[in-house]
Amino acid sequence: MTDLTERAVRPAPPAPAAPVRARRVTPWQRAGRTLRTLATLAILFFVLFPVLWLALTAFKPASEVFSTSVVFAPTMDNFAEILGGASDLSRSLVNSVLIAVATTLISIPLALLAAYAFSRFRFPGHRAMLLAIVATQFIPGVAIALPFLTLFRALGLIDTHLSLIVVNLSLVVPYVTWLLKGFVDGLPIEIEEAARLDGCGQVTLLWRMITPLAAPGIFVSVVFSFLLSWNEFLFPTFLARTEASTLPVALMTLVQPEGVAWGPMAAAGLLVMVPMLALSLLVRKHFAQGMTMGAVK
Repeated sequence: MTDLTERAVRPAPPAPAAPVRARRVTPWQRAGRTLRTLATLAILFFVLFPVLWLALTAFKPASEVFSTSVVFAPTMDNFAEILGGASDLSRSLVNSVLIAVATTLISIPLALLAAYAFSRFRFPGHRAMLLAIVATQFIPGVAIALPFLTLFRALGLIDTHLSLIVVNLSLVVPYVTWLLKGFVDGLPIEIEEAARLDGCGQVTLLWRMITPLAAPGIFVSVVFSFLLSWNEFLFPTFLARTEASTLPVALMTLVQPEGVAWGPMAAAGLLVMVPMLALSLLVRKHFAQGMTMGAVK
């Protein structure tokens, strides 16, 4: 009787799983995958080939500049010419670094404070002010170049680092403010309320709570701020002649009546690209998180 009861209670063994059939790939699907792979390789080729050729040209001797061969004896003559040689661009390189770093260091705190104010406080005209900040990004640089030139000429600031930093701030701060506002909007306000209950002041709250939580967004803002300042060409052309000339503007001095110095031009172009590549590698792990942090609350 006990055996019969145990047999009745004992669960039935599971049915054997049906074999998983391999999904059949049709010829059309195989052709589609092949086309996608070829398209991806073609895009990578057109994007990376100019950069690769620029790097190769920067290390080519003068006799090999117009050669299509990728096998040559590399030389540093082109870099020596633009860094202390006949076409010295070292001052312009230092100017670009100083102006871009100063613009970044000033713009990030200002933009973070403005973004936090727009995100957490409601004051009269805050929507209109926010729209005005966004609207500044649609104004062509040529339209405001002459007013800036007239203003700085009256103040005696033509061809100075200060004039270029102020102009870059007028371009960078609105953009970074709008960018950081999305990141601050995505931060939970309950954390701030709990910190205030513990006696945390506003300055301490910003420094110890908001800044660490918004670190990915701040890293992204640093990259864009440095990028916009480093690559700016229009305003340094108007406002800087010799003392404060930046590297993108100084590249034009390599275009001479007898022709373009392609070797030094490639070396200078590589110098323009290297800081951005290095900065991107340093913050690459924060970049994707920072770009999507403010997209979804």
